[in-house]
Amino acid sequence: MRLLLAQFIGQDLGAEITLVGTCEGALRLLEESTYEVILLDLLMPGIGGVEVLKRIRTQSANRSTPVILVTVLAQAGSANERVSPERAKVLGANDIVAKPVERQRLIAAIRAQLRAAS
Repeated sequence: MRLLLAQFIGQDLGAEITLVGTCEGALRLLEESTYEVILLDLLMPGIGGVEVLKRIRTQSANRSTPVILVTVLAQAGSANERVSPERAKVLGANDIVAKPVERQRLIAAIRAQLRAAS
């Protein structure tokens, strides 16, 4: 999924993309660099995407960087599993894109966050 999203973003936005597969790896990268937009899956291996998001917002040089959640939890079955756009904002995210990802929705969300940040 990461490779497919990177392909979409690279083709549609011409952006430089950094991929990481674990929460701990993401936190290491966030200590080393700042980013224009962060895409974050809540179900990443390790401490979990919610904890990564908390640390981004409290301990990172990227604390003001827009974060877009890309997660199957936006479409999960029960209300207890689901992450609504309102809940995403409470967690500290700027937007949420449901898996399976619609390419145009993802690109529109990234563009909106880039515009809002500039």
